[in-house]
Amino acid sequence: MTAFDPWDPAFLADPYPAYAALRAQGRVLYYEPTDQWLVPHHADVSALLRDRRLGRTYTHRYTHEEFGRTPPDPAHEPFHTLNDHGMLDLEAPDHTRIRRLVSKAFTPRTVERLQPYVDGLAGDLVDRLVANGGGDLLTDVAEPLPVAVIAEMLGIPESDRAPLRPWSADICGMYELNPSEETATRAVRASVEFTAYLRDLIAARRKEPGDDLISGLIAAHDEDDDRLTEQEMISTCVLLLNAGHEATVNSTVNGWLALFRNPDQLAALRADHSLVPTAVEELMRYDTPLQLFERWVLDDIEIDGTTVPRGAEIAMLFGSANHDETVFTDPTRLDLTRRDNPHISFSAGIHYCIGAPLARIELAASMRALLERAPGLELAAEPERKPNFVIRGLEGLPVRLG
Repeated sequence: MTAFDPWDPAFLADPYPAYAALRAQGRVLYYEPTDQWLVPHHADVSALLRDRRLGRTYTHRYTHEEFGRTPPDPAHEPFHTLNDHGMLDLEAPDHTRIRRLVSKAFTPRTVERLQPYVDGLAGDLVDRLVANGGGDLLTDVAEPLPVAVIAEMLGIPESDRAPLRPWSADICGMYELNPSEETATRAVRASVEFTAYLRDLIAARRKEPGDDLISGLIAAHDEDDDRLTEQEMISTCVLLLNAGHEATVNSTVNGWLALFRNPDQLAALRADHSLVPTAVEELMRYDTPLQLFERWVLDDIEIDGTTVPRGAEIAMLFGSANHDETVFTDPTRLDLTRRDNPHISFSAGIHYCIGAPLARIELAASMRALLERAPGLELAAEPERKPNFVIRGLEGLPVRLG
């Protein structure tokens, strides 16, 4: 277990050798610093994501005391209220009800209709990058594209979008392992501000509905038998914004850094743009944007002869599963032509990412725009990696035109 240290900068720079060591050690390993059971193998992670003996929450079945857990700090209540009413942290029947309503906005036809808007925005952002002779791929292209798309879907006016990314970053800090009190304070403040903003926006849309997702959720709230509460509406909007861009932003910069470090693969992609769809999938596998996903053990389970008791927390290591040598041929090699690629970067089971089709469109659009309009793009300086483990990304990605 000494190889696994999610606070060590060397580990954060490249966790994949440590994952290989974990997989060699066993199928489930207790990690005392976080009081979690680590699951590093693809088959186990895939199965457990679908196992109803596990849950994103336990409060639908147990009190904190019954489950052997300490209740959350009352000072953090605004974060937990916001987080706990979103479908990512709910189980059936609430999860089923909310997902059914939200999924109407993410049908293949709806997402397909967004393609021209996404392509046009990606082209504009890359044109601006080219006109400047380069810049920061993170802030100039990777961030503004998915934030604008999900904000457009929700109906958030362009003039109101500046705080969205900072709010998201502060809230998502709570998903890291053992977050500090400073992180919690930022998350609480962002939760309060984001909630207040959305409550006002919902009130405005109730008076003057549009054709946006918030207006659609209000209609469901007011008319549907499976209606959303206002808190569920607010939590759903925050979840869609956060989940709707965090993975895409980090996939973009992690992916381009991997391409710069594998010039043969970048050359092949530049020579054949038809590789873009498989390149998107391979880059999400190769350097996974969400490294870990947690589940509570609602009933005792057994993994490879080890009983993991009710009340325990399992940490499914997506990054490790995506490099499992029993599933992926030569997993440490970046191969943009990889066809057999059952990566689990979008999760699986009832919590499979509802926005996966949209994320794929965004990633492909920005990649095509960069290949076509900035064919000589190159790394301008070595980037700095964020000191995060769960959500894996960069502080920035400086690029120039070659």
